Amino acid sequence: MSGTSLDGMDIALSSFLFGKGKWNYQIKKALTIAYDDYWQEQLSDAKKLSGLELAKLDIAYGKWIGERVKDFVTDMTAKPTIIASHGHTVFHQPQKRLTLQIGNLNAIHSASAIPVIGNFRILDVLKGGQGAPLVPIGDRLLFSDFDFCLNLGGISNISFDDKQGVRRACDISVCNIALNFLSNKLGKSYDEGGKIAQSGKLNNQLKERLDAISYYQKPLPKSLGLEDIEADVFPLIEETNCSIEDKMYTLVDHIAFQIAQFIKRTKDEGCLLITGGGAYNSFLIKKLQNQLSSFYNIREASPELIDFKEALVFAFLGTLRLRSETNILSSVTGAQEDSVAGDIVGKISL
Repeated sequence: MSGTSLDGMDIALSSFLFGKGKWNYQIKKALTIAYDDYWQEQLSDAKKLSGLELAKLDIAYGKWIGERVKDFVTDMTAKPTIIASHGHTVFHQPQKRLTLQIGNLNAIHSASAIPVIGNFRILDVLKGGQGAPLVPIGDRLLFSDFDFCLNLGGISNISFDDKQGVRRACDISVCNIALNFLSNKLGKSYDEGGKIAQSGKLNNQLKERLDAISYYQKPLPKSLGLEDIEADVFPLIEETNCSIEDKMYTLVDHIAFQIAQFIKRTKDEGCLLITGGGAYNSFLIKKLQNQLSSFYNIREASPELIDFKEALVFAFLGTLRLRSETNILSSVTGAQEDSVAGDIVGKISL
């Protein structure tokens, strides 16, 4: 799993067991491989490349993924059944029937000698869906004890069952990708614990402009791409004349407000599971708790689940694909129908 925050690639060796009408999971081993300066630059600039250069990067990045997985499984007595790869998103424009995740599946398979399943998003997009978020099928089948599953990654996203029991989900707002953008200006890769943001103060003009972004008025289904953030969020941040600390404080306040507003419009109370890197941002969590008050129970996930839930769920998407079972929900994405998605490379031995 590689997300928009560009902090690194997550690998999770996961196992799944279905019994008595319920799925159970186990994360047996997990690791985040941080991107060095080279890969951060390559993946960040990928959208600017020519078709030929992007094709070369697709192969090179797939080879890099495969080699990292090969190293990861070196000491194992038995190889994993499959690699389920999200890849790294370069373009996501579902309104144009376009989404592209690089990390060539054949290159991964060639470098790792393990069968690969990937390209999970494109089928849903071609069926008229957003191609995102894809994690809600895992939320429904693996984390059904929670009313809301909130992920605070580069973008904040959430899934839940509506009053009719239908799974819904969407991207809510920008999150770590914007906070990291500002941290980088101070020479830091991220704001540990939200300490930098907490040292600032609210800029009301910036807060009002962020809250007025048209995305928040769109109905479900909807999703945010990096292109949207670069067009709608970054210019507002850059144009505002205040300190980096004040901008970060205001962004945290904005993120917490948008998440809380969405949740309160959906259910009067409930239990909320928070995962993703933003779960370590104590200032953001405190702001969110204040916004939600005592009507919502925010449950702390284990560090393992905070860090690797998305990697776990993509392994689960691959598992469902092997069983020819639905792994993308049209109720979430807005597609014409559910999908059994994912291209398979290599011979699967079950």
